[in-house]
Amino acid sequence: MNKIALALTIIGGINWGLIALFRFDLVAWVFGGSAAVGSRIVYGLVGLAALWCIGLLFHSEAHPA
Repeated sequence: MNKIALALTIIGGINWGLIALFRFDLVAWVFGGSAAVGSRIVYGLVGLAALWCIGLLFHSEAHPA
């Protein structure tokens, strides 16, 4: 689940970078507009993935020495 959340968060970051640099929303372009159902699903999944990744910041894996 962590890798899926990370991949979706990276997709969202790349999309935001494209918007900032070129005013091009890749997700909206692929799905036919930002209000299209497909776009809204992707945006929602990216948002949920970002929330999941917040938990990764505070998760520490203890490795025995």
